[in-house]
Amino acid sequence: MSLPLDAIVKILLAVLLGGLVGGEREIRDKSAGFRTMILICLGATLFTLISSYLAGGNSSSGVVASIVTGIGFLGAGAILREGNHITGMTTASSIWLVAAVGMALGSGQYLLAVTVTVVALVILWAFPALESKIDSLYHTRIYEVVFHPDLKLGRELELILDKSGLKLISSKCTKSGDQMTYTWKTIGTHKEHEGFVDTLLQNPAILELNY
Repeated sequence: MSLPLDAIVKILLAVLLGGLVGGEREIRDKSAGFRTMILICLGATLFTLISSYLAGGNSSSGVVASIVTGIGFLGAGAILREGNHITGMTTASSIWLVAAVGMALGSGQYLLAVTVTVVALVILWAFPALESKIDSLYHTRIYEVVFHPDLKLGRELELILDKSGLKLISSKCTKSGDQMTYTWKTIGTHKEHEGFVDTLLQNPAILELNY
């Protein structure tokens, strides 16, 4: 039995489009790189083709749902937690997108698959600079301020935080022996963070400042 021409085209496009996204991930030395993305795109294309053949030309929604579920588990494996930071989200999203491109190819949506791949490559290549710019404007920082238990000083520190311009995300107050610790998670500009730190460092009643 010969392989239909359209199936060959879909398979070759899956290798090409999956390879383009995978190449970008490979260059950035991510966990899911060139070969992985090609295989994901190729596999999604093949599953969609098979479901289409079994359904007599109409893609089976059950198979499509299974692909989405399976890719979700695969993408989750690329996500890692390192302390307070989570890494691998972009790679996991790329895995999910490459599978969607493969499904689009398998169902014969060539223009859609190519367009989405081009848009994805623009986002992966051009947007990191924009993302860094945004991060440089606003970033999150956790402060731990240690001082002797003093209700008046505690209120003074809260007032300093209010005037700093920083947005308070969460706060916690703990007491251990003769020491009180405020833990603040904040977000703001670099200038606001630096101004806040300078003000705290000038306060002689603060025993320890960690951030």
